[in-house]
Amino acid sequence: MALFSSLTPVFIAIICVLIGVIMKTNGEKEKRDTKSKHPCRPWVDEDLRDGTDHPLEEEGEEEWQGLEEDVAHVPFTGERYSEAEMIKRSQTFYELLNKRRSVRFLSDEPVPREVIDNVIRTAGTSPSGAHTEPWTFVVVQDPYLKHKIREIVEEEEEINYKKRMGDRWVNDLKRLRTNWIKEYLDTAPYLILIFKQVYGRLPNGKKKTHYYNEISVSIACGILLAALQNVGLYTVTSTPLNCGPQLRVLLQRPANEKLLLLLPVGYPKKDATVPALTRKPLEDIMVVV
Repeated sequence: MALFSSLTPVFIAIICVLIGVIMKTNGEKEKRDTKSKHPCRPWVDEDLRDGTDHPLEEEGEEEWQGLEEDVAHVPFTGERYSEAEMIKRSQTFYELLNKRRSVRFLSDEPVPREVIDNVIRTAGTSPSGAHTEPWTFVVVQDPYLKHKIREIVEEEEEINYKKRMGDRWVNDLKRLRTNWIKEYLDTAPYLILIFKQVYGRLPNGKKKTHYYNEISVSIACGILLAALQNVGLYTVTSTPLNCGPQLRVLLQRPANEKLLLLLPVGYPKKDATVPALTRKPLEDIMVVV
């Protein structure tokens, strides 16, 4: 009995150690599970999630989506060039687009509005899932609105640089000499904000699926950049993280529209500079199989 009494503290200590090890193991497993389920990505724009975050009302997959049931098909006629002409045109177009640069020093010199209308018409020729055309191009030229946009963007961007983005991202941007100060949002004669429509509306008011909405709008943005280069206008692709909700409200856009890209558009300042960057050669970006 005396021996049992003397060993009791030892047994209790061993049991406590075992309980502690088990709890620690379970806690670490729980942390790993939580981490795998909810990765920590503080710089992700919560307002830019895809249409899956906006479940459609229960309509049934076969329900009419507001599209014409039978679209008439017409004969297609397209341009066909000789091989020599094709090579010449492809080289000329490459040389034009290869001059495209992200310009952060934009002049306030006026740009004809008709030009802006035409480049957005061009972007609107982009293909889209089931031809739903899930894009809205908001053109801002009012100085007050441009300045309000700048205030919203700079406030969030400062937080992004200091807290959300992380040291590696911020250090990678240093060589480009970019920061949260966005003077071009005031000086550019136009700001084009491209919103993706994560869903549409049927005539009866129900939600309409917009298939591949983000991919469709991204393709339209690429065509828009090419159209701007074609007319001698410049921009910098701006993705203002965590600004989407505020900018959507400011511009009075509906909840089904999410900001994808912000483009300041204009002529470069006479003393504008750009980083001396090079592009990957063809053999590094193309694989022929």
